[in-house]
Amino acid sequence: MELTPEERRRIYEEEKARIDAREQLEKERRQAAPEATINLSPNITGVLCYLGIWVTGIIFFILEQKNKWIRFHAAQSIVVFGGLGIAMAILHWIPFIGIFFTVVIWIVGIILWVLLMSKAYSGERFKLPLAGDIAEMMLGIIINIPDQPQAPATPPPTGETYAAPSPPPPIPPPPAAADIDEKIGKRVETFFKEKRGGRITLSALAIAWSIVLLVVFNFLHQYIAYYTYNAADNSWTWNSFFTGDISIWLPILNTALAISIVGHIFLIIINNNIIRESMHVIINGFGLASVITLLVVFPFTFDMIPNSTAVSGTTMGVRIFLVFIAVCFGISLLVRIIKLLVSIIRAAVKLPDAA
Repeated sequence: MELTPEERRRIYEEEKARIDAREQLEKERRQAAPEATINLSPNITGVLCYLGIWVTGIIFFILEQKNKWIRFHAAQSIVVFGGLGIAMAILHWIPFIGIFFTVVIWIVGIILWVLLMSKAYSGERFKLPLAGDIAEMMLGIIINIPDQPQAPATPPPTGETYAAPSPPPPIPPPPAAADIDEKIGKRVETFFKEKRGGRITLSALAIAWSIVLLVVFNFLHQYIAYYTYNAADNSWTWNSFFTGDISIWLPILNTALAISIVGHIFLIIINNNIIRESMHVIINGFGLASVITLLVVFPFTFDMIPNSTAVSGTTMGVRIFLVFIAVCFGISLLVRIIKLLVSIIRAAVKLPDAA
């Protein structure tokens, strides 16, 4: 069936309008795209952030300093695949069940790798639970939740009068420039004081916690035990959960805690970003070494528990808990290393420090 000239013209105009709309949309998208340091399309750069897992994440997190969308994907790549890598490395030390969980994490990592690259290529700011929050913390992003939309006012019923709303209050005159400068100065001063005060508080708590751990594990660890009450002589007996192998682990723990105490004292005294991040790297590194050593030596015994199921369950629970702590230390260490590298690069090129 041959088309009439009018139908041909209509089809041509519809196709032309579709092409023009697509080109206009692409033009607006390019214009709306934020400025980037790297001369690549943002979605391509986002894919590259995940392509080499945490390695390319670190590279683009350091190189890209303008586009927060790219930096978010780079930070999320570091947190996700860096955390999974640390977890696999730690689980490798656990016999039998560690191999199983390593395979599970490897499969999950492959799925996340493909998913995150596809989301980045489509231009979507896909945020994973927890990992996305940590990535936003690395960027210092604050997400503003929009106000809930208000329902439109319903018209009055027929026959009833409608009272006009009262006029809005008059807009106050703008403050003088001197008042604005004074307010900004006070806010900046308050911000830095609160931030500095918060760091001092956290360091003080860390020092107190390190002292508590020193006392408990060096002098009171034998009282962490399974207690049994003897009704015959009205007395209590206990069997410590720790074996003699704790003497292998204690020197490493004491070193890590001593470094933590000294390091946090330096953090209270010195307010330099590079020194602060370097000290956190050292503290987290020794903390990770201490937990991994405890996991390898495993100076625990739960054979005094009368239930065999409880014995195996407690042993597995302690191992899983130690793995969790080691993963937390590893992620924190990785984040601190990235922050240290960024601080060094910013200091070298004299970029403003946003820490």
